[in-house]
Amino acid sequence: MHLIDSIVVGLGVVVAIAQWSTGETRDQRANFKAPSIIPHPIENPPNVEKIALGQKLFFDTNLSKTSDISCATCHNPKFGFEDGLDFSTGVTQEKLPRHTPTLINLAWSETFFWDGRASNLEEQAIGPLMAKAEMGMTPQTLMERLSRDDVYQHDFNQVFPEEGLSLKTVAMALAAFERTLVSKNAPFDAWVAGDEKAVSASAKRGFALFTGKARCSSCHSGWNFTDDGFHDIGLKSLDEGRFNVLNFPTMHHGFKTPGLRNIKERAPYMHDGSLATLDAVIRHYDDGFQKRDSLSELMQPLGLSANERADLIVFLNSLSSPVAIWPQDQKERIVAQGGE
Repeated sequence: MHLIDSIVVGLGVVVAIAQWSTGETRDQRANFKAPSIIPHPIENPPNVEKIALGQKLFFDTNLSKTSDISCATCHNPKFGFEDGLDFSTGVTQEKLPRHTPTLINLAWSETFFWDGRASNLEEQAIGPLMAKAEMGMTPQTLMERLSRDDVYQHDFNQVFPEEGLSLKTVAMALAAFERTLVSKNAPFDAWVAGDEKAVSASAKRGFALFTGKARCSSCHSGWNFTDDGFHDIGLKSLDEGRFNVLNFPTMHHGFKTPGLRNIKERAPYMHDGSLATLDAVIRHYDDGFQKRDSLSELMQPLGLSANERADLIVFLNSLSSPVAIWPQDQKERIVAQGGE
């Protein structure tokens, strides 16, 4: 976990605000500089055809039992690859137990789903397809349906000449596409690069609060604003989260820290969709959390004013940027890292 700078903790946000233009603050901003290359696993190297196949699968409703739900139904680009609902419904029309998490920047993640039960994107991609309440498929049904499509047969044989169409190659194609869903060129990124006019004075004050008094960067660290860790942040939900995966006492009600890129498009918030606005989220962290034995020690009253909450929101809004859908500007990234 990346802990906030001890000088900022000790002296408060006023010092951080006063140092926007100093070398120290520029160094702090550098901790949030976005990478230029998308990481891909050696066992699933990218190429143009594979990513295009994954995109086709992602938007195809035939991947659901009822042929009316696709991956994009819940992971809608317009909502930051979420869906704008507290809880989605799958093929059974029953509400799912958790809010849909974003797919943005998952190429850099270490674990997947709110409880971290998947260890790679390939595993994550197949999970919803096979979940009875989500897309409701079985491996046999999925293979039979895709096998009847001559175009899919051709594409899988071309992209995976040694394996062809299989559950494994479906997962590989979907994961390869999902790794290209990367946020880029937000106003915040321009400011990090040195353009002082890219964000407002309010956003700069919000960044100082984020890394200082509000202590947000204790968990929302780095360019994608996540430590990839699991924390009980005191929501009223009875969901045990990570504890159901790892039976550790400290993991009761523990949920993965979400990245904050494009956060303004992703309401409502939290694993249970219980907080409708960013102001509600900040108020929760300020002093609205439920106190219990498993509560993260990082959860402490913050004493934020209305103006400080407003500045934090302006800063968070500066993290939004277009997320390109393949192949608009992705090919050069793939080539740069050895893909074709």
